[in-house]
Amino acid sequence: MDKNIAGISGQYTRSNNDYNQPDDSASSSMHGRYRHATVRQWGHPPRTAPEHNEFYHYSAACSSQPLLRRSVNPPQDFNSLIKQEIMDDLMSKSGCFGHRYDGRHHGQYASSIKKYTSAAKRPLNQAEQSQLMRLLQNFTATRSWNWRSLTTTLHSFTSAGVFTPYNPTDERVKHTQVALLSTLLDAIIFKCSQKPHTRDIDAQGVVNLLWAMAKLVDSGQEQTTELNEAVAALLPHMNTQKDQFNAQGVANLLWAMAKLMEGERERSLGLNEAVAALLPHVNAQKANFKPQEIANLLCAMAKLVNNGQEQTPEFKQTVAALLLLVNVQKTNFKPQEITNLLWAMAKLVNNGQEQTPGFKQTVAALLLFVNAQKTNFKPQEIANLLWAIAKLVDNGQEQTPELKEAVAALLFLVNAQKTNFQPQGITNLLWAMAKMVDNGKERTTVFNEAVVGLLPQVNAQKANFTPQGIANLLWAMGKLLDNGQERTTEFNEAVLGLLPHVNPQRANFKPQEIVNLLWAMAKLVDSGQEQTPELNEAVTVLLHHVNAQKDQFTSQGIANLLWAMAKIGELIELNVVTSTFESLVYRISNNPQLSQPDISMSLWGVMVCCARLSLASNTNNINVLEKHMNDLFTRLENTFPDNERDQSILAQAAVWLGRTCAVVPHYPTNISKTQVDFRDQLQSCIPSLRIEEEKSLNSLPPVDLLLPDHKLVIEVQGPFHYVGGDFKTRKGSTLLKIALLQKSGFEVIEIPITMLLSQDLMKPCIDKITTRIGIPPQGHGSVSLKRSWADATYVTADNGRQPSDHGYLTVEEHSGEQTGKPGRKRKKNSQ
Repeated sequence: MDKNIAGISGQYTRSNNDYNQPDDSASSSMHGRYRHATVRQWGHPPRTAPEHNEFYHYSAACSSQPLLRRSVNPPQDFNSLIKQEIMDDLMSKSGCFGHRYDGRHHGQYASSIKKYTSAAKRPLNQAEQSQLMRLLQNFTATRSWNWRSLTTTLHSFTSAGVFTPYNPTDERVKHTQVALLSTLLDAIIFKCSQKPHTRDIDAQGVVNLLWAMAKLVDSGQEQTTELNEAVAALLPHMNTQKDQFNAQGVANLLWAMAKLMEGERERSLGLNEAVAALLPHVNAQKANFKPQEIANLLCAMAKLVNNGQEQTPEFKQTVAALLLLVNVQKTNFKPQEITNLLWAMAKLVNNGQEQTPGFKQTVAALLLFVNAQKTNFKPQEIANLLWAIAKLVDNGQEQTPELKEAVAALLFLVNAQKTNFQPQGITNLLWAMAKMVDNGKERTTVFNEAVVGLLPQVNAQKANFTPQGIANLLWAMGKLLDNGQERTTEFNEAVLGLLPHVNPQRANFKPQEIVNLLWAMAKLVDSGQEQTPELNEAVTVLLHHVNAQKDQFTSQGIANLLWAMAKIGELIELNVVTSTFESLVYRISNNPQLSQPDISMSLWGVMVCCARLSLASNTNNINVLEKHMNDLFTRLENTFPDNERDQSILAQAAVWLGRTCAVVPHYPTNISKTQVDFRDQLQSCIPSLRIEEEKSLNSLPPVDLLLPDHKLVIEVQGPFHYVGGDFKTRKGSTLLKIALLQKSGFEVIEIPITMLLSQDLMKPCIDKITTRIGIPPQGHGSVSLKRSWADATYVTADNGRQPSDHGYLTVEEHSGEQTGKPGRKRKKNSQ
């Protein structure tokens, strides 16, 4: 859910050196730049290109005055950087020198673009990039360029945002970006392949190039074969030059390895080996790292682990050394660095980092500085901090005073800056708040204000969320509802704004995101989410992708999917449910790694699927699913569940399988006024009829009304029993209860509560029951209903089921308009 959260800020370097140290948020202090050397002039050059061993003569057209010193010095005005005469001059020099041109003037020009963005403290915006690309159509790197020209040009252009893809991108701009990058990468690959005596590769250039290539991936450039080849060509030089890297270089290289590993799929570039070679240099240089470099290193380590890097003893030793440095330098970290450190520590813990006393001490120290510097955090940093704290809490961080104060301060800032958050920040914030409240965080006034303030921002920016963002947002909203969040107008608008974006993005959702989305939709449906075409369509397209990606889901993901599909009930077609269950459940029923909650959710889901098949008289697939149900029952029983939910599931599974169960679950009861009125009316009509209320049969959830002499159960179904409260589409828990009662030998009559709002509406229901049990009315047939109905009209709907041999009877609804507010009856039917 958090994979794209930024660990290192996207600020730009501010060095005035042409050949500088790449770092996302600090100025460079490295030596070395191109000298503005005066070129010796000779007579007229030959008209044809010289041979390789000829002495090249400069022409008068090749000015001896350095290009950039003449054009822009210093480059403050962007318009002065995009004059055609600059490119004409570069083309002239390249043409004059031919294949002996070393690219120095092109490198100087690229450096001037970076200096402009460094001074502006931002990358090129889309308009600037487009203007620049018109000028760069003929800016071509060649294999004759020297190492410094290549490294300066690629690093400067990357740092300045020349290659950053904007959306939408003009095709001309994209074409120029691709062509320019291709010529640079080709020249770099060629340079790396030359024999040692003909190349001029140095350690600083290796750092700059690997950083630039990682930054390209980080900014959204496709990780092409050519880019991978360039990385692969550089890695051996990184290894041979590893003793030459200073502290800042080591930090930047590890960040680059982490970012490239994030994008690289096949793990074929040798990045793991490169990381292993760098780790000893982190330990060797630990006394020389500055606060920002410590923060960047820990972020890199966290990214590496998140992308599959093995936590070797050397890796753990490096993390421990860096954590010690954090404690030593804790008073020197800036707000952004505090953010990055807590983000990194949360990521490490999420991937198995042990929370040692030293680790906890570091977290506590940083949290103190969060509160002390609360006015200095930017919106993105606020979002990342709350995400990090939520993640730490989710992994066992100890509801401490420093943590509580930090959360309260950050929530206040969320509300104050609510209009300043970008889509990623909004996603992280709502996810973090949902996670915290799920872990017991009190929903204070400031917490509620922060949630309420962010919801309109979701709707306002709905078109800008990534697939991961959509999945995380809907998950967060489902989790907030699960923990008592009110379904306000703003909440509903946010949900309805996001749902239409699920279908267009369907091909981009990863397996975990599909799980989160279906789980969220089940929670939304469970809390009364209205059925809309967008909701139905979203569920349908996501289930299609479940079948297509069935081999890619984790065991926990499968458990959540089974639970979600079961919860939504009749909203999903039975054949879709059956095929999906069969394709998933076999993968987990014998999985030894399955946790107790996953076993419980899976068992409940399989039971609901069997219930649907049973009610539809479709027994073809039940036997296969019952075998899995039996296996899951045995495993849950052996864990000795001590919570009411799991005990209830265990008892219900025992009834279905005909097995004994040691636990007797406790079920709370909730009798609605409508149910009482109907019972009294039925009793008045048939005084001799024995009626029991809220009776638990065979350790199953209590039934509303039981006629024991006739083995007949009457269930008064409120809107909670139906998807979207439509009184047609039953939820999974409703279906399971009916099927289990049938298994126990009872016949079930379901009466939607909208059919019991007055005596006139009750009469046809009672007539049906008396006909069914064969006892004519014996009393005066009416009771005085003293209920005062609110002035509201409710749409009634027949649930569409006629009496059948399926073992249940539904009562048809009386036609005509009715008024009154139906009692909302909500009982724990399990899950």
